[in-house]
Amino acid sequence: MTTRRATHADNAWYTKNGPELNSQLENWLQGVDRDENIRNIEPSELPLPGARIIIAPHAGYAYSGAPAGWAYKSLDLSTVKRIFILGPSHHVYFTNCKLSACDYYATPLGNLTLDKACLADLSKTKTPKFDWMSQSEDEREHSIEMQLPYIYKLLSDANKLDTVKIVPIMIGNISDASEKAYGKILAEYAINPENAFVVSTDFCHWGTRFQYTHYYKKLPSCCSPGETAEACNLSRGSSVPGSHEIHESIKELDFEGINAVLSGSHDNFLKYLHETKNTICGRHPVGVMMATLEAAKELDREERRFTLVEYKQSSQVTRISDSSVSYVSAFAVV
Repeated sequence: MTTRRATHADNAWYTKNGPELNSQLENWLQGVDRDENIRNIEPSELPLPGARIIIAPHAGYAYSGAPAGWAYKSLDLSTVKRIFILGPSHHVYFTNCKLSACDYYATPLGNLTLDKACLADLSKTKTPKFDWMSQSEDEREHSIEMQLPYIYKLLSDANKLDTVKIVPIMIGNISDASEKAYGKILAEYAINPENAFVVSTDFCHWGTRFQYTHYYKKLPSCCSPGETAEACNLSRGSSVPGSHEIHESIKELDFEGINAVLSGSHDNFLKYLHETKNTICGRHPVGVMMATLEAAKELDREERRFTLVEYKQSSQVTRISDSSVSYVSAFAVV
């Protein structure tokens, strides 16, 4: 029996102290509050029946823990026996999807059990192909691991730890066509009320350390579309007459992408990415899930779209020397 270690429970990404972690998660789940600028949903209304798909961030909990609380507050596990976790690869380059070969995933709260039968079925798919992660590939990646404590917490609170298993899928740098192909495979699972999906992604990574400093739209006369913040004379943090702050530019950039996701059109999201090159690290998991929902509609004629419940930035960027990462939480009723 192989157990994936909780390699990021190092007190930097999140605490390795189980009781402390449980308390943090509880506070974030109970601390969600209404923000009419983002949503018109009261926390008491969540989860909506059938909300079995969420988008959740995966940064260190000091930054993403609270925003992720909205996603997990929205997740309906009442009928669920299996949770697929789709995460990007930050450390290893490959051009397909990979499955975990482990039996258990450890968290500071306890172990989660992998659905070996489901993973074996996926591995038999010839086109598109699923490979297996190595143990080191699995343990280096944080995008899936950062979802595990929340999943454990929800299952523990619902007394479902013994009946619900997880299916971790690491998604590589796949093509647009591959996103659609993997989406067709997962659509059969999505329409089954026994399955839930967690899509792990952060949104815009802005700053010179991310090699992305686009100053987006509403541009002053000195700028042209797609020009960088440096070219717009923002390197000293001073405002160009008629301009807006960099963090407002980032929000506008993100919300165009969010609206593409909310539109329900996989092609809209792809078009947005090709035009803006926004540094959404989980763009392929999001793309696969959007393709999944479109393929599911072909199976049962039901239209499913995401609802946004949270948007945050790690910092309010005003200078070119600053940086930030954006966090989005959303759910879809299936």
